[in-house]
Amino acid sequence: MEENLDIITIGEGLIELSTSTSLKNSGCFDKYYGGDTLVSAIAALRSGSSVGYITKIGNDSFGEYLLDAWQGEGLDSSHVKLTKGKNGVYFAGCNQNDNNKREYQYYRQKTAATTLSVDDINFDYIKKAKLVYATGFVQSLSLSVREAVNEVFKFAKENDILTAYDPNCQKNNTNEEEALENFNMISDYIDIMFIETKDAKILFGTESVDMLITRLSDLAIKTVVVKDEINGVTIYENNDTVNIKPVDFEMIDYTGVSNAFNGAFLSKYLNGITAYNAGKYASALCMLQMQNIGAVKSIPCKEVVEEYCGKIYG
Repeated sequence: MEENLDIITIGEGLIELSTSTSLKNSGCFDKYYGGDTLVSAIAALRSGSSVGYITKIGNDSFGEYLLDAWQGEGLDSSHVKLTKGKNGVYFAGCNQNDNNKREYQYYRQKTAATTLSVDDINFDYIKKAKLVYATGFVQSLSLSVREAVNEVFKFAKENDILTAYDPNCQKNNTNEEEALENFNMISDYIDIMFIETKDAKILFGTESVDMLITRLSDLAIKTVVVKDEINGVTIYENNDTVNIKPVDFEMIDYTGVSNAFNGAFLSKYLNGITAYNAGKYASALCMLQMQNIGAVKSIPCKEVVEEYCGKIYG
């Protein structure tokens, strides 16, 4: 276990089975792993941060694979608990008959990750982190997971540990009312907020970047990062707003891209880089990630990203 960690994330580990063709027609799949906060964790890790992960994984055929893969990556999994149960799986494909639209099929109900509770949290471990990170998607796994996230964020606030949050609303996992309730339960504890405009529409009824920043800054959230397909990334901090315009490039797969942005941003931000430059680095990482298939296996290392970032942004 790391004596000190830059980031601790809470979430679920999923088995990813991906293909470059449609799910209907594919005869074989590449096995890897995914999960929204797990993608963020690996993006931060490959960007140079020390990262810990908190979850529960099932003792099915995939459990040991997940542990071995994370340990091989360098992810601190000392507080990942192996328990009786199954692990979630998702399939990712590409439909060439529909403009290469990505296809997803999830099997993740009543998995081991949904049984995580406050009793599984070692709060002395949380004290070792500079920052803790979770999402509304993780909160929606179960009532016990939501309580665990809430208590960790509250504890972090009380102990001067930074917190970061992304609502990551998923219509197939939660409704608008539940998504807003998840956010409201921990809004007083959030230091850094990531949000896509599509999620802002669900939570607050607006896609206006200016209105969203006003709304969140009024809640005393210190740093707000708004992601929009058309306008790019807008970052608010210290009463100042900067924008990173989108760049045209060839995209193959956008699986997990928003989550990877968050991890990359946090890694650089915690290492003293300005929010603006952290946003440029994270954007460059995502562009590289989207040129390959898979949520995690396509995340590049920091040296490649830094070189690419320099070419794009100077």
